[in-house]
Amino acid sequence: MATIAYMRVSTDEQATSGLGLEAQLAAIRAVAAPDAVFTDDGYSGAKPDRPALQAALHTLKKGDTLMVAKRDRLARDPMLAGWIEKEAKKAGARIVSAAGEGTEDDDPSSILMRRMVDAFAEYERLMIGARTKAALAAKKARGERYGQVPVGFNVDAAGRLTVNEDEQRALDIIRELRGRGWTLQAICDELEQRGIRTKTGKVKWQPKTVANLAQAA
Repeated sequence: MATIAYMRVSTDEQATSGLGLEAQLAAIRAVAAPDAVFTDDGYSGAKPDRPALQAALHTLKKGDTLMVAKRDRLARDPMLAGWIEKEAKKAGARIVSAAGEGTEDDDPSSILMRRMVDAFAEYERLMIGARTKAALAAKKARGERYGQVPVGFNVDAAGRLTVNEDEQRALDIIRELRGRGWTLQAICDELEQRGIRTKTGKVKWQPKTVANLAQAA
């Protein structure tokens, strides 16, 4: 019987959440020593098509435990959380939160607690979206720049774009290696080996990110 750890952080949460990847792993290890760790870095909890989540679910066998630091790492949508639980149950495994949250057993009170936790996770996601929308509307009304800064540039205090030399270098490397026929994963490995970070400061590159930048380049 194995303990499979699953961790997730979205792009926004990397800057605003107190439960980053290191904190999640520490919370899980405080409860159990995981036999394997699966991580989705930069993925929304409302999306089911997360590569590490799918891999973790396919790894589960009878008697295994899929452990998360908190249930909102699994999903920020009650229906998606329910689907993930069903997939784990079909494999003969169970999902446990290091924070408890009603995952200790399957009595009626525990199930109710899990549903409430999932509902609040969705509520929080919707509130974050509403606040972001309101903030962008306010910036637009003031005539300030809003939206994501293009890769290869920074934005100064006046809202003007300035060249980011490191990011321009990353774009040049991606353009060159794709021209040579390198795979997306091989380019990810090369960028990491050269110590080049992503737009959000991550050391780990994802093929999806490189594919998007290759199109932009």
